[in-house]
Amino acid sequence: MTRTTLKIGTRRSKLATTQAGHMRDALIAEGHDAELHLVTTEGDVNMAPVERIGVGVFTQKLREAMAAGECDIAVHSFKDLPTAPDERFHLVVPVRADAREALIARDGLTLDTLPEGARVGTSAPRRISQLKAHRPDLDIRPLRGNIETRMGYVTDGELDAVVLAYAGLSRVDMGDRATQVFGPELVLPAPAQGALAIECRADDAEAVAAVDKLADVAATTCAHTERIVLNRLEAGCTAPVASHATLDADGTIHLTAGVFALDGSRQLLYQGTGTDPVTLGEAAAADLLGRGAADLIDR
Repeated sequence: MTRTTLKIGTRRSKLATTQAGHMRDALIAEGHDAELHLVTTEGDVNMAPVERIGVGVFTQKLREAMAAGECDIAVHSFKDLPTAPDERFHLVVPVRADAREALIARDGLTLDTLPEGARVGTSAPRRISQLKAHRPDLDIRPLRGNIETRMGYVTDGELDAVVLAYAGLSRVDMGDRATQVFGPELVLPAPAQGALAIECRADDAEAVAAVDKLADVAATTCAHTERIVLNRLEAGCTAPVASHATLDADGTIHLTAGVFALDGSRQLLYQGTGTDPVTLGEAAAADLLGRGAADLIDR
């Protein structure tokens, strides 16, 4: 029997409901009735740093709700999912947003023009390490909360700047708040940053057929390549590990991956090309491990 409406599980934040709303609209455009189903996750109520409360804190509750039949589909920021596949679910990646990082600073400042000792908010070790590599003098402060809350620390003068994913800003129509957007050569983004993961139960044929219509080949290939690096390094999403891939029209994948010392004193970078996401991601991880990546991650 065909269900009347596909229920899409999402966190309650503006960003989460906006990106889930885009997927709802895409499913409706493909001829499926769909609606949002709001789920409160541990990450929404616990403001401790993510590295303290655990990987998957934003996604586990959504998966539990889906497995229990409370919703049919879940929309995640792909970078928040654990890298180990969960056989209970079928996953697709839709068209990816801009993967770059953004600086939101007072007075239109950039990374180079921030004053000595400027207070910059971010809790991500990957961001901290790269910012420190360029500006060792920065006073990096921990940061949690939704996009509006984080930018509010700059508006009210508590911080000089914050660093956020440009994709999130763009999805809630705040891209113009960025005073600088960092190219990957300056600040390498998180694996799968800017990509969404759309999941449904693997045994739900109707939902599988629906979400498959949203899949994008380039986004899937690049995000998968980037996450293979993270998986093979046996590092979680809070580790100082970054990777970014692009796909040519002929199927060639270009990958840059990096592991960084938290204080910015050392970085290991890999650049390579290939045609298979697993082979290329594993080559990057092997190269980085061979040069001491495990040491930097463990620190």
